[in-house]
Amino acid sequence: MPTIIEFTGPVLVSGDEERHGMWSVDGKLTFVPPTKAPDRVLDGWVLPGFVDAHCHIGLGEGGAVDQQTTLAQARADLDAGTLLIRDAGSPSDTRWVQQRTDLPRLIRAGRHIARSRRYLRGLGHEIEPEELVETVRKEARDGDGWVKLVGDWIDRGAGDLAASFPAKTVKDAISAAHDEGARVTAHCFAEDTIDDMLDAGIDCIEHATGLLPRHLPRLVEQSVPIVPTLINIATFPGIASQAAPKFPDYAEHMVRLWERRRERVVEAFEAGVSIYAGTDAGSVIKHGRIADEMKELHDAGLPPLAVLDAAAWRAREWLGAEGISEGAPADVVLCSKDPRLEVETVSSLRHIVLRGSVVR
Repeated sequence: MPTIIEFTGPVLVSGDEERHGMWSVDGKLTFVPPTKAPDRVLDGWVLPGFVDAHCHIGLGEGGAVDQQTTLAQARADLDAGTLLIRDAGSPSDTRWVQQRTDLPRLIRAGRHIARSRRYLRGLGHEIEPEELVETVRKEARDGDGWVKLVGDWIDRGAGDLAASFPAKTVKDAISAAHDEGARVTAHCFAEDTIDDMLDAGIDCIEHATGLLPRHLPRLVEQSVPIVPTLINIATFPGIASQAAPKFPDYAEHMVRLWERRRERVVEAFEAGVSIYAGTDAGSVIKHGRIADEMKELHDAGLPPLAVLDAAAWRAREWLGAEGISEGAPADVVLCSKDPRLEVETVSSLRHIVLRGSVVR
């Protein structure tokens, strides 16, 4: 296995800082030339390895999957340049993935926490409101600093999206997670759910399809980012079509949310809300699609630098992971063109390096 890699192309330390002359020595980045000749020389525009901020390792459409399937999921993400994954809920115990040096780094969030009979079967803990606080405490202790709530889902009695838990209970649960040193993120489709979550002191909003102008200043003031998962939101029309015969109000609501998906993201960006890239891979979305999500963010109106921040520089900082700096882990991807000018180049990476090993 090579111990020294020389990177001969431009090194994008950040969106506005470019350096030349970087090496990986025994898995660590350095700008100091080593005394020995390199074992490999790689050319291309160097970026930190991509972050998928909403991904489900160990999850399939019916719930937990076996280790072989989990391994295939992780390798698909790795092959796309995703070198850091923030798990957004999984019924599988994926600690073993964290022990593998040939797989992406993984930040676990434990299982989804949902209302009884108000979520997809087999995915999460399905509980009643009086159980929420203690369940959150347990998941906070069991994960790697994150807890995942299902903030809303279809209420078949009401025939539309509705909050999973009372607002006061959510607030108590988030406070409990914070006491345990964990942050909380929540699946939020509907408009009013975002209000409840912001009132409760949430740390991140997943999907955020119900984002309205009234939410924007609060997201900025409270430093709450969103992870839009646009390639998953693309499935809304199909969901609506299937639901329409029994639940026409819900179907119409889902279509409206889908129609505003790009406008919502641009409004958030222009207001100064932090946005991170997440694919929602693991159920209906295949793994290895971080480049597709980056393209969707760009198509929505985010400039290339903002897209790269969402999936690389700022995303790593947000999760407490190192980017490109002296002594940082050698987790980088190399593009054939400057991604700040042509973001599409991230879909065909020239090289991927994980922990100082050349994946390709």
